[in-house]
Formats: sequence, structure tokens, C-alpha cells
Amino acid sequence: MTNGEVVGGKNLVSVGLRLVAIIIDMIVLFILGYLIAMVSGQTTAGGFQLTGAPAFVYFILSFAYYILMEAYVGGTLGKLVLGLRVEMEDGSPCTIGASLIRNLLRIIDGLPGFIPYLLGAILVWTSPTRQRLGDRLAKTYVVKK
Repeated sequence: MTNGEVVGGKNLVSVGLRLVAIIIDMIVLFILGYLIAMVSGQTTAGGFQLTGAPAFVYFILSFAYYILMEAYVGGTLGKLVLGLRVEMEDGSPCTIGASLIRNLLRIIDGLPGFIPYLLGAILVWTSPTRQRLGDRLAKTYVVKK
């Protein structure tokens, strides 16, 4: 199951599998946030609340997680668990520059507020190559291997 289109021999991934990958990545980042909160003394009865320098460290590590995992391993843990990879349109591995562009534009794809990633999902659904804005500008695909 590719959850998308086959274009030029590539099994392009649509929204469903990407959503599952994001959920897995959110769990990974929640654990990271909780560990940072434990070390910095910012746990609460209901979980944790990061502020100040620990929140900044968490933001930087979260952003680096997406960029470095895609550039050096081909995908985040969520993508890898599902057999997905980020690659350049020509089939070569995702570069650090392309990963940076993809993930900076994740901020726009994550708009509008009440349904996160709705804009990104609409862009993937309406793209014949299943690319969100970040993919289009970075010239990348998310593929099922």
C-alpha cells in the first residue's frame, strides 16, 4: 500500500501515512520534552511545561531532529518505521539544504490553527506528485520504499 500515486516509478505518499508518521514523531518529541523537563525541574502533576532556556533547547532539538534525520538517514523515526523516505525529485538522498527548506515551510503547512497541517494536507491531496509546499520548494518527494 503506498497511500498515494506511482509517478515515474516512485510510490509517492499521500496524507494518511504521513499523518501516522507525524504521530510517531510527536511521541518521540514528547519523550524528549519530558526528559528536558525532568532535567530542568519543569515537570508538573499533569506532565511538563517548558519555559525559558529549556524551552529554547527543546525547540532547537526538535527542529534539528527533523532536518538531520531526513538529511542523514532519509527520514524521521516515524517515516522510517513506516518504510517512508524523503528523497530529491531525481531520486538522490535528501540534502541538508532541502531538508532545511522542507522543515522551515512546515510552519506554513501547519497553518491554519485549529486543524494543524490542514493546509499541508490540502496541498498534498491536490498535488499530482503528492507534495506539500515544503516538498515543492525543496524539490523533494516522500516515497514508500
